[in-house]
Amino acid sequence: MPDKPYYEQHVFICTNQRDDGRPCCADRGAIEAQTHAKRRLKALDMNGQGKVRINKSGCLDRCEEGPVMVIYPQGTWYTYVDNHDIDEIIDEHIVKGNIVERLKI
Repeated sequence: MPDKPYYEQHVFICTNQRDDGRPCCADRGAIEAQTHAKRRLKALDMNGQGKVRINKSGCLDRCEEGPVMVIYPQGTWYTYVDNHDIDEIIDEHIVKGNIVERLKI
């Protein structure tokens, strides 16, 4: 199927580290969150071609609202506090297709 995307959904989690004292996602647990999200998707057998890809990203330019992630193709932006929030985003948005309004930015 040539029109089918390589990944059904692509998640970018900002892991940017700033050295100038401004807020950054790396200082708010983003690297750990990205690792957790990758493990969770593997456990659900939802990672890989035709499924979902979780990527670290550089600055997404919304660090003041962070930590942040964006899910494509929908282009939905989220913030999160801990792994429970990450799990809710995975369970509701990625698995069920529902926007998690309380975490949306």
